[in-house]
Amino acid sequence: MAALNLEIITPERVVLQAEATSVTAPGVQGYLGVLPEHAPLITPLQAGVVTCRQQAGGEERLAVSGGFLEAGPDRVIILADTAERAGEIDVDRARQARERAEQRLRERPPGLDVARAEAALRRATARLQAAGAL
Repeated sequence: MAALNLEIITPERVVLQAEATSVTAPGVQGYLGVLPEHAPLITPLQAGVVTCRQQAGGEERLAVSGGFLEAGPDRVIILADTAERAGEIDVDRARQARERAEQRLRERPPGLDVARAEAALRRATARLQAAGAL
């Protein structure tokens, strides 16, 4: 079976290198899937969960907070602002961040940067989804 060489890279490190049979990522217009022999594509990403079905079996879930995806017939590169594997996520901290963002959006204090609060909520939610806590 054909495979994709997947690399997920942040400014700090290479988060994942794997042989994948499919990759699903959070594009800005919705989730998109990439299979082997995909047409060339570059697209921006939003906060969400990247799912990698690995050639060796199993599935890897990662939370990303934006960036870009480049796909081709045999390769997917994700240049993410941040990326965390499910096992690296501190679920309690993510829950607290989600609660803070929800509270700020509910209360709308003067001077609230709504876009920033909504982005924080999306990031925290993605982390919880990747960790399987939602």
